[in-house]
Amino acid sequence: MATETIVSPGVLLKEIDRSFISPGTDPSGLAIIGPAVKGPIEVPTLVTNYNDYKNIFGTTLNSASNAFEYFTSLATKNYFQNGGSTALITRVVNTATNWKPASSSAITDNGASITGGPFVLETLGKGALLNSVGPEYTGGALHSGSKDNIRFEISNVNSKSGTFTLSIRRGDDTTNAPLVLEQFTNCSLDPLSPNYISQKIGDQFFVKDSSDSNNVINNLRGEYPNKSQFIRVKTVNSPTYEYLLPNGNVNSDSNNTFDQLLPTAQTGKFGGGAGSNTTGDPLFGASISSTNIQGLGTSDYDHAISLLKNKEEFKFKTLITPGLNQTDHSSTIDTIIANTTFRGDSLFVLDTVKYAGALADVKTQAEGIDSNYAATYWPWAQVKSSELGRNVWCPASVVIPGVFAKNDSIAAPWFAPAGLTRGGITNVIKVEKKLSKTQRDNLYTSKINPLATFPGQGIVVFGQKTLQQGTSALDRVNVRRLLLDVKDTIGGFSRKLVFEQNTQQTRDRFIRQATPYLESLVQRQGLYAFQIKADGQLNTPDIVDENKLVGQVFLQPTKTAEFVVLDFVLTPTGASFTD
Repeated sequence: MATETIVSPGVLLKEIDRSFISPGTDPSGLAIIGPAVKGPIEVPTLVTNYNDYKNIFGTTLNSASNAFEYFTSLATKNYFQNGGSTALITRVVNTATNWKPASSSAITDNGASITGGPFVLETLGKGALLNSVGPEYTGGALHSGSKDNIRFEISNVNSKSGTFTLSIRRGDDTTNAPLVLEQFTNCSLDPLSPNYISQKIGDQFFVKDSSDSNNVINNLRGEYPNKSQFIRVKTVNSPTYEYLLPNGNVNSDSNNTFDQLLPTAQTGKFGGGAGSNTTGDPLFGASISSTNIQGLGTSDYDHAISLLKNKEEFKFKTLITPGLNQTDHSSTIDTIIANTTFRGDSLFVLDTVKYAGALADVKTQAEGIDSNYAATYWPWAQVKSSELGRNVWCPASVVIPGVFAKNDSIAAPWFAPAGLTRGGITNVIKVEKKLSKTQRDNLYTSKINPLATFPGQGIVVFGQKTLQQGTSALDRVNVRRLLLDVKDTIGGFSRKLVFEQNTQQTRDRFIRQATPYLESLVQRQGLYAFQIKADGQLNTPDIVDENKLVGQVFLQPTKTAEFVVLDFVLTPTGASFTD
């Protein structure tokens, strides 16, 4: 930009553009650890809408003569219905069960009679529920087909170009009414082609390393990233290197011309999957016990909890584990709080008691926790399950992420997700206990955010305390969520400083980047004021010699009006209102 200087008297008009604001990651990004009907096991999977969740993880589970919906499904649905944008789902299962993915049935080739077929597909999820093997009814429906398993179809086989189309269909469809979940066109068996089937669909899978139980990690295997939500290519048994010769003819080897290695047009099924969600007698909803959490025990959560401790790999702002509670699973909840504090970039919404817990027990459990990275709400809520067509009970942690998402969509994370304006809870029929004003006061004194029932207003979150015991700005949810957003955004700026020259020019560049963002928070009512320091007073020669760059960001967060006091003063006739 050209620089103008004043030599003779005049007016210099300058433009300073500070509108380049780099926002943080999704402020209401949700992570859920819990059971699901199907899908990847202990592999944190990002979904961006509820339909994605349904396709990957399912919704309803049949047990005995009844059907149930996991809290994971209810929470995800409520979250997206209220404007949420990303949910990281980590499915947990009974770890005592031997879980296996399902593989495709033998695929017929075009005459080469390849052992195992030209290629083999494998489901990304594990469990017997994914199996669709068995006979077909007239019309193409599978005896074992369901909305929770899949089948595949190969079509548009072109021997001249060596390509074909692979479709993944829902297991409960028919020939005349196919339900296509995914379709991959122009697939090739030529590893040199950009449409090579492994590259087109993906062939990666995870191998869990739990040798360190406190730092479980998933090691990625395979060459090509998975572009399918349901399957991967397990093996390619008949690759067709350079399918076409330079003269345009189909290549061949000593046994076959390459067109014989292609699959024929066909439909196929999946089998060999192992593992069941209904081992024993699972308890759901209000019937959950201390040892039967929708069919699971606390140890089944351990690896997933350890996985999400890794903040470099998995990003989210809110974490819930609906089904676990402090009364019955205190050790597990304490571990999650410790992990959340270690991460320093999220808020854990926990439940203190199971259904029908006493108010005194709720208070006792909440008072025993001291963390501004955790918050709790009570009582349980009854919501409508559209999947089951009936009302079900769920802990407050199921519906609170939806309140956060709604709050962020109409305001911002630093606004209180509470009160009549932003704290209304949609899809809630009633709460298990209608709280009086005295009971709400009693709960709030113990850092518990009540779900209040107001005639004509519905169910409303009427509190926003964290579980911090001491009094400071961080004993409020809106301030904690403000700081999460600030740390995430400013942290993004500061990561660019690593390995840069430790000079005042570098520090000034950081200040210039961070200032417009913080100014925007002032304008958007997140801060009263701020100051950034990264000068020589902080970065002394000794500090610089240690290869450190030190900065300080001072924030004055805005406070919410939780106690409104209005005096109504009656005055005698003729009195002046200016007195």
